[in-house]
Amino acid sequence: MKQIQIISLDDIRQAARIFIEACIHSSSGVKKPESHVFAFHGDMGVGKTTFIKAICEELGVNDIINSPTFAIINEYRSDTTGELIYHFDFYRINKLSEAEDLGATDYFYSGALCFIEWPEKIEELLPEDVVHVSILENSDGSRTIQIL
Repeated sequence: MKQIQIISLDDIRQAARIFIEACIHSSSGVKKPESHVFAFHGDMGVGKTTFIKAICEELGVNDIINSPTFAIINEYRSDTTGELIYHFDFYRINKLSEAEDLGATDYFYSGALCFIEWPEKIEELLPEDVVHVSILENSDGSRTIQIL
């Protein structure tokens, strides 16, 4: 398990770079062969969307990045690598069939990066090699990112 500390919002971009280096790209920019599907766990308001936004920005996404709470999925493309990135928020999903109807598994197995908020709602659809990322709020307001 790898841990990343975010003391304040000023540290989030550095934390995103550390996350990318650990899980997505090596420092030379070469994509790592590990999973490309990341399940972000954490309480409401802990900063899942904010952290995913920082990751996308560090990956070269220049589009407006916001929570796909109502759309369920947002699609981004890195302006630097051309890489496709899908950002899911399954908070409003009430039945697994809703995610299936969206074609969620097609996205998960597409080879594109997938960042998933509220993965607990669709656990049965997640690929075996999904990387679980837990965001915890500490008593001092800082955050701990745990990559499992």
